[in-house]
Amino acid sequence: MPSKAKTGKKLVIVESPAKSKTIAKYLGEGFIVEASIGHIRDLPQPSDLPAELKKTSVGKFAVDIENDFKPYYVVSPDKKKKVAELKAQLKDADELYLATDGDREGEAIAWHLLEVLKPKVPVYRMTFGEITKEAIHRAMGNLRDVDSALVDAQETRRILDRLYGYEISPVLWRKVARGLSAGRVQSVVTRMVVDRERERMAFKAASYWDLTGQFGTESASFKAKLAAVDGAKVATGRDFNDDGVLTSSNVVHLNEELATSLAAGLENSDFRVRSVDTKPYTRRPAAPFTTSTLQQEAGRKLRFSSKSTMQIAQRLYENGYITYMRTDSSALSDEALTAARRQAAELYGPEYVPQSPRVYANKAANAQEAHEAIRPAGDSFRTPAQVASQLSGDAFRLYELIWKRTIASQMADAKGSTATIRLGAVASDGRDAEFSASGTVITFPGFLAAYEEGKDESRGDDDSDEARRLPNVAKDDSLTASEIVAVGHETSPPPRYTEASLTAELEKRGIGRPSTYASTISTIQDRGYVRKQGSALVPSWIAFSVIRLLEQHFHDYVDYEFTADMEGDLDKIANGQAIGAAWLKHFYYGEDADPGLLSIVNNLGEIDAREINSVPIAEGITLRVGKFGPYLESSIPTVDPKTGELVESARANVPEDLAPDELTAAKAVELMETAAPEERVLGVDPHTGHTVVAKNGRYGAYVTEIIPEMTDEQLAALPVEYYKNGKPKPPKKPVKAKPRTGSLFKSMSVDTITLDDALQLMSLPRVLGEDAEGNPITVQNGRFGPYLKKGTDSRSIATEEEIFTITLEQALEIYSQPKQRGARAAVPPLAEFGPDPVSEKNIVVKEGRFGPYITDGVTNITVPRATSLEELTREQAIELLAEKRAKGPVKRTATRKAPAKKAPAKK
Repeated sequence: MPSKAKTGKKLVIVESPAKSKTIAKYLGEGFIVEASIGHIRDLPQPSDLPAELKKTSVGKFAVDIENDFKPYYVVSPDKKKKVAELKAQLKDADELYLATDGDREGEAIAWHLLEVLKPKVPVYRMTFGEITKEAIHRAMGNLRDVDSALVDAQETRRILDRLYGYEISPVLWRKVARGLSAGRVQSVVTRMVVDRERERMAFKAASYWDLTGQFGTESASFKAKLAAVDGAKVATGRDFNDDGVLTSSNVVHLNEELATSLAAGLENSDFRVRSVDTKPYTRRPAAPFTTSTLQQEAGRKLRFSSKSTMQIAQRLYENGYITYMRTDSSALSDEALTAARRQAAELYGPEYVPQSPRVYANKAANAQEAHEAIRPAGDSFRTPAQVASQLSGDAFRLYELIWKRTIASQMADAKGSTATIRLGAVASDGRDAEFSASGTVITFPGFLAAYEEGKDESRGDDDSDEARRLPNVAKDDSLTASEIVAVGHETSPPPRYTEASLTAELEKRGIGRPSTYASTISTIQDRGYVRKQGSALVPSWIAFSVIRLLEQHFHDYVDYEFTADMEGDLDKIANGQAIGAAWLKHFYYGEDADPGLLSIVNNLGEIDAREINSVPIAEGITLRVGKFGPYLESSIPTVDPKTGELVESARANVPEDLAPDELTAAKAVELMETAAPEERVLGVDPHTGHTVVAKNGRYGAYVTEIIPEMTDEQLAALPVEYYKNGKPKPPKKPVKAKPRTGSLFKSMSVDTITLDDALQLMSLPRVLGEDAEGNPITVQNGRFGPYLKKGTDSRSIATEEEIFTITLEQALEIYSQPKQRGARAAVPPLAEFGPDPVSEKNIVVKEGRFGPYITDGVTNITVPRATSLEELTREQAIELLAEKRAKGPVKRTATRKAPAKKAPAKK
């Protein structure tokens, strides 16, 4: 067979279209750059496996758990067209370059492309940390093969997550609620947020007092704080534990009485300087950004969520503005060091650059050195001013942050001095009081001229006195004193995690990979385990139930060290020091005294769902996590103040915006005392004889009738059906009649509604009559308010009360007017972002039936649950609309039976 004629074409495959466009600019003639658009194949859902595999060892996970955990891959349905296009391009190519990202995920994408495309031409693996002309040309000189160890690590992680989720999640469905999910990292991160809330719930505040005063010389004054009384240090917040107990024995604990009397006794005292201590001050710059520190700092300084930060960074990388954004390394290349030092000297002066380059060591557990730090792309950096016309909004702000951090990392230390003044006097009651004041003066800003790192919220007293200049005083100098006042304080509970501080803690513990932090934090919010309260992450009560079950029955799998060790094991596989199949076998089946996941799941024993979903709050009051949300239940019989009846088990709803640590015993009692009755009997319907009750439901108050069960006599009187052979059929269970219901008007309440009101509500919809064509017109109440209905034509009316007063004539008058679409919803948008670059229509955020959504009038997309409206930016809105357009219209599932599918190729 004759060999294929040379075409001179070289096919380069990357992950994303944006990346392909940027790379194409730097490659020579003959190169064709195509995008796979992420992974082209993955593990299918077990329900989608061919019938012949469903009852085999592959059927449970789409992984052959009896044959070295061999995965069963299929090409994703939405990627079949892309695969066909790539195969067509490959037919005309002489060489194939796989230029996906250089991390495990990118290596796996390259391997899957090899497996599916089956090229018959030379194949080269090409990686680069930035998309610049220089980097692409360097990459062409450092071609290699696909790294099988990296592929093995990614595949092991994918299978591990499948085993973990598919074995543990069903337990949550049975014992907590349907639709919940467990994840190897997701569940551990949720536990961290729950643990912090538990700490806050157990915290007991301690009260302590001190004094502050204004002191001065003839030329200047300064504020100082009481430091010691009679030589003993005054207790501060740091001297108490979380139980409110003083832990230091050599301190004096001032209460309000002692502090107030001391302040009064110092009013006319003679204050003098007792000591002046001056020390040199040096502050070093922070290291260049890693994935984790970029997410943390963007959260602190720019108020970006981790997910937003990574989305923007991805676009900056793909368009050639920064280096690869998924990295654990804080190292800079020689070219980057030269560029940063040169630019710092040009912008700030040669004295701002140290003699030798700064080298930073990684502090994170399990850090890898696969990539360079995140920095501006190129062998010379573009300043923010040079890219201002090309980048806008959030993209520019993030680039500027990265540029500043990179430049500052190679600049000189900030220098200055810190002075501490100790001053004191003897009070009228003989007590000796000593005050202290500190201040730092920066004499040489160094790297601070370019950048200063942000800080997370911390506990304890704020003693920061940076950049405060104190007057020149000497020992024994006399000082004037004024405004000496006693100040009360309370110790504060551990601060809740923010996305930034949670990311820092995950990195510190070595849990998960920094590249997955953003998606993990987003997932626990989307699952309803965690919500944002401002920037703080607050766990839901259902998260408490999930974590409690996992801690009691799957302890190791939510253990912090165990999870970090698993990450270390995956690193060993990536380095070729371990084999994925053997590791998975040990994880799933166990070995000797070390039980595997399968053994633990098969020997769970009895799990008390009620106990798992219960949290004692106060004596006799327990929080229950129910099907429709959390509620309080009292086990102490109480007397209904309105009816005088004994209530055996009273209940009260828990407000959705009430954080778990705010549900104190006192608050629980208050909610129980103010709770509306769950059910109130209104009387008997004279027409049906059914009892009518008013209830408080999850979606509001309503009235309904209680239809009694059929008696044995009534059941016996039902007609008997017979088979063709004459034998009687077993009696069928009678279909339960659906009770009439009606939602209460906004002006009504369960406490005050009458039987007549309830009967009216249950009679809806109300028929008004017919129009000239004989079409019936009704009036009723709906989710979005009261309305008229004639066939498919609905018209809103002004108030709920009109439902029972509006006449046919008034309804006909309303229908005679042109329909005002959206007239009731004439409210301003929640946010506006200007014209969309594709549709050129105005982008707005509106409140919809299922929450806020983004629209340009053509395309709609729901605002992700993990993104608050305050955080949503124009760039994110444009990106979300673009993603929705790319997916195309939603395909409706046909009811007809689909033809039998051919079995996809197995790996």
